[in-house]
Amino acid sequence: MPQNELHSVCTEVPSGAPAKVTAGAEEAVYRTLLESTRAIPWKIDWATMRFEYIGPQIATLLGWPQDSWVSVEDWASRIHPDDREHVVNYCVAQSIAGVDHEADYRALTQDRGFVWIRDVVHVVRNAQGEVESLIGFMFDISERKRIEQELAKMQRKLEALSFEDGLTRIANRRRFDERLEACWDEARRTGSPLSLILLDIDHFKGFNDRYGHLRGDECLVSVAAALKKIGREQDVVARFGGEEFVLLLPQTDDVAALDIARRCRHAIEALAIPNAASDCSPFVTASLGVSTVIPSDGQHVRDFCEGVDRLLYGAKQNGRNQLLFA
Repeated sequence: MPQNELHSVCTEVPSGAPAKVTAGAEEAVYRTLLESTRAIPWKIDWATMRFEYIGPQIATLLGWPQDSWVSVEDWASRIHPDDREHVVNYCVAQSIAGVDHEADYRALTQDRGFVWIRDVVHVVRNAQGEVESLIGFMFDISERKRIEQELAKMQRKLEALSFEDGLTRIANRRRFDERLEACWDEARRTGSPLSLILLDIDHFKGFNDRYGHLRGDECLVSVAAALKKIGREQDVVARFGGEEFVLLLPQTDDVAALDIARRCRHAIEALAIPNAASDCSPFVTASLGVSTVIPSDGQHVRDFCEGVDRLLYGAKQNGRNQLLFA
């Protein structure tokens, strides 16, 4: 690299070189600073859109030889296709405007892999204020991106766990409440039916007293698994609290909801979990309340839920192991 070009790159970036360095040693100091750092310096002439310089570290990082970086086309073609259009358009626009900028993107390696790069760009103007050149540094930020992706993955996992019942591994009350509001709004907007099934395991307190809480937990897990199998992809099957479960059924009319409720009741009894504390069956059973609504502007979701809860209470009052529908 000619001395004047090397000096041009370096004078735009504070070198930190000792004040007593002689003029004759200046180029060697600049070259050492530029080529020993992990950051990769570069310079592009704006008029020709050609590289005047790029650090030799580029070959180690990406595999492309230093002398293969001739023009901005080489730079653009070595950006990951998914990032290329956005990054190139952004950098060109910022450069034309004379604005210093930076961009993160995946740079392709010669062996068809990629490395995450942060490109920090400084726009150099001449005395007339016209863009003369671009100088900058490329930084390998692959490790930072890996950590960011791991943190994002962990965050998604934590968010999923926050919507999951710790015992039964189905949705929890928080998830149900969130989806209920969304499904209610959608049903009101589209005029589609929304159904709700609320069920309670019969004589569960007696079951716990007789068999112990560990067996009680096993019972809840088994019931949850049976309900999960019946629930469709769009449904929310959740533990409502204690021994109560709920199924939120979007875009489901009364006929389909009643069929699903009957299948839930039969599936629970088919588990054949003994319950000597029950006076309605030798096995664990459930009582259910079922209702369907097409929400209107004058209706409130809380009133709908309270109505289903009253149906469940009625089923329990009528002898349990049954469902009431309205």
